[in-house]
Amino acid sequence: MDAIDRQLIDLLRDNARLPYAELARKVGLSAPAVHERIAKLESSGVIRGYRVEVEPETLGLPLTAVIGIVQDSSGDADSVLEALRAREEIESCYFMAGEESFLCKARVKTIGDLERLIVDLNRVKGVARTRTTIALSTKWEGRIQPAS
Repeated sequence: MDAIDRQLIDLLRDNARLPYAELARKVGLSAPAVHERIAKLESSGVIRGYRVEVEPETLGLPLTAVIGIVQDSSGDADSVLEALRAREEIESCYFMAGEESFLCKARVKTIGDLERLIVDLNRVKGVARTRTTIALSTKWEGRIQPAS
């Protein structure tokens, strides 16, 4: 990956809908050359996908919670992870070093929905306990560091 690839990544991170002609103009290459570079970045796994960011509140998901999950000694990380992945409320999940094995960000409609999620998670075989923090507001999220 060279400086032009990094510049293309930064441009696409800012606006993934930029046409190849516009990207080409900004990096000083032809549109076919940019198309080829982007295809290589996609096929090599550098670019994993393109997404639409939606304001969670507009989808009726005003409540964000961070849930730490502590495994018990009999817990199998793969089976706990499978149970977490099955919950559509969980937006992201990280495997952690430290007391908590997983740290998850969940979005729900109501406190009652969050309570049901927490109760369900505590019933998963291999989960010893959870620790939940509710976000009062989001100042920013998804900050992306420049590739260059």
